[in-house]
This record gives sequence, C-alpha cells and structure tokens, in this order.
Amino acid sequence: MLSYFQAAILGLLQGITELFPISSLGHAVLIPRLLGWQIDLSNSQFVAFVVLTHLATALVLLGFFWSDWMNIIRGICRSLYAREIRGDDTHAKIGWLLVVATLPAGILGLLFEGTLRHLFAITPLVSAALTLNGIVLFAAEKLRKRVQEGAADDTKIARLSWPQSIGIGFAQCLALIPGFSRTGLTMTGALVSGLSHENAARYSFLLATPIIFAAATLKVPELFSSGNAILGPATLGAACAGVAAYVSIRFLTEYFETKTLTPFALYCTLAGALSLLLLH
Repeated sequence: MLSYFQAAILGLLQGITELFPISSLGHAVLIPRLLGWQIDLSNSQFVAFVVLTHLATALVLLGFFWSDWMNIIRGICRSLYAREIRGDDTHAKIGWLLVVATLPAGILGLLFEGTLRHLFAITPLVSAALTLNGIVLFAAEKLRKRVQEGAADDTKIARLSWPQSIGIGFAQCLALIPGFSRTGLTMTGALVSGLSHENAARYSFLLATPIIFAAATLKVPELFSSGNAILGPATLGAACAGVAAYVSIRFLTEYFETKTLTPFALYCTLAGALSLLLLH
C-alpha cells in the first residue's frame, strides 16, 4: 500500500507538521493527493501507519520532557496520597490539568473513530479545514491576552483554571478533523486563557503525549497482524518521524520564546485555499 520512499516522506512530514501548528493529518491527506499517489487514505492500515508515526513523535516528546513528566507523575501521586491538590504543588496541578484537557478528545475519538477515519478521503473538507485553521491562528493572535513574554514558567501554567483547561480540551477535539492542528488549537486556547507563547507551546507539547499514546494503543496493533505488508514501510516512516520531531521540538521551543503564530496562520490559509483549488 505504501512504498518505502512514500513512507519516509510521510514520516518526515508528520514529524514536522505534528508539532508545528499546521496540521499533520491535513498534510498526510493532501500531500499524497497533490503528488498523485494512489493511496486509500481511509483504509484502516493507512490510519494505523499514521498513528505509528504519531507514536514516534510522542516518544520524542516524552524523552525531551522526561524530567518534567517525572515531576508531573510524582505530583499526581502526591495529590492522590494526600487526597487533595495543594496550592503550592505546581506539578500536581499541571498533571491534573493535562488529565482534564485530554478527556474530551479521548472520549470523542473513541465514540466516532469510524466516522472520523472516513474524513481522510474527503480532500475538499480537509483543504477547507486547513484554511480555517489558519484563520483560527490569526484570531488567536488578535484575541489573546497581552502578557509579558519570558522564560517558560510552570507556575503560570498551573494557574490555568479547570474551566480553561476543559475549554482547551474541547478545542483540541477539532483536531480530530484532518486539517485542524492540535498544536495550533491548544495553543490558541492557552493564549486566550492568558499564557505567553512559550508557556502555551510548552503546555501544548505536554498535552500531546497522552492523547497520542492513547491513539497508538488502539491502532498500532493492526500493523502487526499476520502477513501485514505495511509493517516495514511503517517502521521506516516512524523512524523518520522521530528524527524530524526532535529537530522540530528543538526549533519550536526556541522560536516561541520571542515569535508568534502569525507565519503559520498565513501558511495554513494560503496552503488550504490553494489545495482546495488544485484538488477540486
């Protein structure tokens, strides 16, 4: 179904676009169509391939933020032991904020998995969603609360309220539609909630890990069924995704120290509109 060359290209593309706020699923759908590749994008094995490349990205994120995750897990354990989240326990609060924000997309993904998979084959919808993603990013820059940019600060992330975290979780649900960016939507919610670009990006990267691992747990086993010819290309694609993700996370953590979402908004708007014209 996929050649090794195609798998490598899609893997590199996923590793970049998953962390950039420009929709990895949207590019996974549109690029094969623009290149004329004969791939059944709604096939469950292709979806499993995409999830495996996402898993590689999640592993890179986990490694990059390993010390943070250890602090968060210890914080959650402390809160469970004490049966409360102490006001000064920053990592416990962040941990439960991540849990709350993960639930909406996790539940909707399980309920509508079959329906969502069929959206991969509707390229006009994906193109339109990518354009709308750009508009959302533009709106985020206009609507965000003006705060002083600076070094990442977990205490500021921990100040998010529970309703704000739930709102970010529901914003993340839109990324179940190919063309909308999970990173872009979660950053949008975080910016509107008062975080700086750097803190919003950090929160978004942490939030990516559990939802991607959950999806992989459900779909990756399909790649290991007997006689599955896509396993080899999928493994290569995942390796390429991991390398690209590491480069991307190193770049973006520095980029958002001083920069905004505006260039990504412009790219998504133009790329979505162009693909809608070319693939109509």
